[in-house]
Amino acid sequence: MSDFNPEGGVDCSGGDGGLHCEAGAEAVRGRGDTLLEEWPKRESITSTSSFDAGGDDDDDDDQNSSPLGMWRLETDEDVQNAFLQAEQFFQRHQEENESTSMKRPTLVIHVTKDPDAPPPPPPPPYLVGMPDPLTSPTMTMLSFYAFPPNGGISDPESTADQLKRLWRPFRALGRVYVANEGVNAQMSVPTNVLSNFLQCCTVSPEEGGELSHVLGAYMENGINIDPIPVDMEEFQAKPAFKNLHIRVRSQIVADGFATPLDWQSAGYDMPPLEWHQKLKEAREAHEKGEEDKPLPIVLDCRNDYETQVGRFELAEPLDTENFRDSWDVLKDRLKDVPKDAPVMTYCTGGIRCVKVNAFLTQEMGMTNVSRLAGGIISYDRTLNEQAPAEESMFKGVNYVFDSRMGRRITDDQLGTCFTCGSKTHLVSNCKNENCHRRMVQCENCADVLLGTCSEGCKGRVVNAGMVPNRKRETTNNTGDETRQESDEVYANVDEYSSGYSSSSPALFRQIELNTAALLPSGAHMVSGQMQGALLKMLASQTSGRILEIGSFTGYATACFLEGAAIAGELINEKDAGGREGGPFVLSLERDRRALGIASAHIKAMSELGLGKEAAKEASKIADGPIVDFEGDSVSFTYKGIAGCEFLRVNDALATVEEMASSQSHFAPFDIAFVDADKTRLMDYVDALVSNDRLLKKGGLIIVDNVLWKGLVLDANNSVHNSSDETTPTGSSEEKEMLKKNRRARKLAMNMHQFNSEVVNDERVEVVMMPIRDGLSLIRKK
Repeated sequence: MSDFNPEGGVDCSGGDGGLHCEAGAEAVRGRGDTLLEEWPKRESITSTSSFDAGGDDDDDDDQNSSPLGMWRLETDEDVQNAFLQAEQFFQRHQEENESTSMKRPTLVIHVTKDPDAPPPPPPPPYLVGMPDPLTSPTMTMLSFYAFPPNGGISDPESTADQLKRLWRPFRALGRVYVANEGVNAQMSVPTNVLSNFLQCCTVSPEEGGELSHVLGAYMENGINIDPIPVDMEEFQAKPAFKNLHIRVRSQIVADGFATPLDWQSAGYDMPPLEWHQKLKEAREAHEKGEEDKPLPIVLDCRNDYETQVGRFELAEPLDTENFRDSWDVLKDRLKDVPKDAPVMTYCTGGIRCVKVNAFLTQEMGMTNVSRLAGGIISYDRTLNEQAPAEESMFKGVNYVFDSRMGRRITDDQLGTCFTCGSKTHLVSNCKNENCHRRMVQCENCADVLLGTCSEGCKGRVVNAGMVPNRKRETTNNTGDETRQESDEVYANVDEYSSGYSSSSPALFRQIELNTAALLPSGAHMVSGQMQGALLKMLASQTSGRILEIGSFTGYATACFLEGAAIAGELINEKDAGGREGGPFVLSLERDRRALGIASAHIKAMSELGLGKEAAKEASKIADGPIVDFEGDSVSFTYKGIAGCEFLRVNDALATVEEMASSQSHFAPFDIAFVDADKTRLMDYVDALVSNDRLLKKGGLIIVDNVLWKGLVLDANNSVHNSSDETTPTGSSEEKEMLKKNRRARKLAMNMHQFNSEVVNDERVEVVMMPIRDGLSLIRKK
């Protein structure tokens, strides 16, 4: 990281990758935080920022450059140029084999303080005078849930972001789910800031609160707090949670209902002490054999592994493996029970009983239904605080969904050891990570089997511990790069997957750079490393005949051509393929500019391969003027095996339909890749599956962008913001953004309609893959 520069700037000359700003510098306060949050989205950057090319003299004449090589970031184009400069600088370093610590193109942002920026708002009252949570000697476990009425939470994504922002000062840990129906949270909070955290969740907007619309009064029974805090040393040795994960889900508790019930109508919420008294009276009546006194039906709504180690006296477990299995069990258990019979339900924290009792009252017509307010957690705390002399009606261990696995309420051992059959109260997961079976197991068997469920899993754990650390070196298929496995940290599974996949050849990276330079507005449309590698592999498993509908700048074309050549080598093709047969890629495109770029890339590939020489030749494309494609077609041959032809068309669908309906000059293809007009995708599928002239029987149709930036979820759920449908007001930029959002939603609806139609088409079989923007693999039956 470079030192803070009062001039402001972005430096791409070194570092370990990513975007950096001097921590704690005056520049990062106020607007600086906003800048760093906005930057990954590549949105407009304020003029208080600039980009430093690291002293590279090649671009000193750039109009946007200062003598120090600094570029002010004022527009989206400036940001794109900054990224391009970093890419090119990094590429030159690699080509010249210079000594560098750079693992990837790097940008370092230096932000100047805006003297006109308004002062930050005052902190909310619940943060004023709050102690440092890092000094807390204990951690408090808590849980809560909320089902806000009137449609629940309209925007779960923004609510999740809000919770992250508001809870960050408390250093809270836990697992929180947010959905349209509400919030479900299990958390650990430093005890010395617990009261501040509770205020944050409950106070009204007039008192400085921001969560009353989703939590506050809608948290049933408030917040469930474990009665005994956990010592900090004990917590750190075995933390219940390691991070704060706030995730958006379709439901906060998966119930399997196609249509949600009214969670506000879920029977009587019985306070813990009243529940305790009811059970005591029922036990006495049961022991005395008072048959004339109707006993309540007490249902344990938890899963089987939970009820095995702890339950209320007189309770009947549903014995389900998953909560969504409860409904059939309830119907069978209560089918002959009078509708006014007293039914009492309970679960760990109360949330599952809300759904169970809503089902009992609304779907089964039961009229005398109650549930334990706050669940077992609330009962345990209330009895300890308000009636410590009373004998607990709950026996054994209350299973909890964190690393503690359970809180022991009484010494009763109700569970049966999975291994030896002895009585125990312990619940654990098999230590073999590939098994991870949840089980009840006694302490002796856990010691003998090293915490695993069987001798086989024990052997895997022992063998895994004996395997020495290995370093591996990988070389890509062009010999361009040798990579040794490192201790690199990945931010998400996409980065991890990319890091542990074979490296792309140099030419593919240059195609991405050229696209960003020549067609920046469409740079995101390039297939990229992971998708491109998949396309190549799929092509290599066929006879190598590929129809590509939509060439763009030739990235996918090059991947298919490489796969076709591999296929040709495997089947010992002696001659180059073409229209009549053999490994061959036919690529259809309407845009002459894109065709000019794509054909230049494939020309470099056909002449020089995929390595550095081809990449160096392809880099010249970005240096000269863009030459639009002339004529109707151009052909190439790669490795003397695979042919490639670009065909310029006005209407690709009309061309495909003509090829499918007549005796065309093309032998049938193995794969058709459709990256064209998103409003006519089903028409392409119809043309390709109507007969076997164009696509072989059993052939594969690959459709790109089927997730459409994730907006297909909104389309599926028919989520619409009515305010977006009104006439836009405000600046021209705001109007244009609204217009783009409408178009994106419309295209997402088109894509969802296609996905719905094709998956129900009996002529094909569909697998949708969440790679990049989504790929659907459609096999023609």
